Order: sequence, then structure tokens, then C-alpha cells
Amino acid sequence: MVPMRLYHEVRGCSLAVDIVARELGIPLDLIWVDVPRKLLPDGSNYYDVNPKGQVPALELSNGEYLTEGAVIMQYLADQRPESGLCAAAGTLERYRIMEWMSFIASDLHKGGFMPLLKKVTPDNYRPIARGLVVARLKWLNDHLADREYLTGSRFTIADAHCYTIVMWTEYQGIDVSPWPNLQAYLKRIGARSSVIAAKEAERREAERLLQAVPAGTKSANEIGQ
Repeated sequence: MVPMRLYHEVRGCSLAVDIVARELGIPLDLIWVDVPRKLLPDGSNYYDVNPKGQVPALELSNGEYLTEGAVIMQYLADQRPESGLCAAAGTLERYRIMEWMSFIASDLHKGGFMPLLKKVTPDNYRPIARGLVVARLKWLNDHLADREYLTGSRFTIADAHCYTIVMWTEYQGIDVSPWPNLQAYLKRIGARSSVIAAKEAERREAERLLQAVPAGTKSANEIGQ
């Protein structure tokens, strides 16, 4: 069977999908997208793949496309239900995972970090946005006081999603050491072989981008676009 294709971005939320696929042992061809310019590696228009212009997008074996990271991760986990990365449909455990996926996508990603990543965000709003992020990280730290992962003692797609977004603290100069539970959580997830491999693929692409642009200029895929 032809491997599915993941349309991916360096330092993007699509990293979570790559982590989940590696956890499941599902091979994906990584197609690195220049999201600011909406370009694919061959110079073609990314809008032809995803009219929203954002990553991730997953090209299925039948040629159809699936978008939205939370949905893609759920779809992949359902291909390997025995993995336990997402609980069975109809169970409360499933809805707990979906509850987290919704919070991470809306409150932590779009409502939290995204204003800090966008150059168009007014300077006077940035301290407010940063304060919102810090408040959510503190809440996460409190939640993790008596559990290893978001929903208990087992790693799920929600943890891959959360890790990916919270690690953006590194690019925003937000020190997580005041929150030891969160810091330990990130270290625990970062040690997983799936995460190490996914981040290594991202590192290699980041290096390729740096080598491809003239000295003194910025890669199109630099975070904070």
C-alpha cells in the first residue's frame, strides 16, 4: 500500500501528527510545506492540497485529504485501536481525550500561543497574550500534580498534541521551571522514541532550510511568521 503523506511544517503543530504516526508504526511520507508562501517543495501551490493553507493535512491512500490535526490524530489512532492511543468510541475515556484535544487546539494553541507567533499582533497585546499562556501553563502544572499524562497513567494522542504546543515555550523564551510537574511531563514525553525521531526529522529539515537561504536572511519557515 502506498504510504499516506503528511504535509508538515518545521516547528508547526503538525509535529504532533508525526509523533502519533510513529507511536502507531504507521509510515508517512513527510512533505515539508513553506506555509507563509503556501508552497510545496516542487514549487506548486499548497492551496491545491488544503484550501485553508494550513498544516497539517494528511493525504490518504485513496487520494483524499484530511485536515485539522485533532481529527487526523484521531483517525490515525483508530487505524490501530489496540494501541490505546485513543479510547474506543462511545466510552467516557474517549470523550475525555477529545475534551483535551479541544482545549489544546482552542485555548492553548489558537487562543494562547498564536498571538505570540504572529507578527501582525499589536505590541501592546503581546504581554496580555503571554499572561494568558502562563495562566494556562500553571493550570496544566496543577493538573499534572497527581498523574503522569493528561488523562491518567497512559500516553494518548492528547499528550502528543499538548507536548507539541507547550514546547513552543522554547521559542517564546518562557521558562517552565516554575512548574515542576509540567517540566517533568515534557521531559517524560520528550524521551519517547517517537518524539525523538519526529524531532530529528524536523531538525534535519530545519538545517536544510538554513542551507538553502542566503546568509543573513531568514527561512520562510521560521516560527513567528
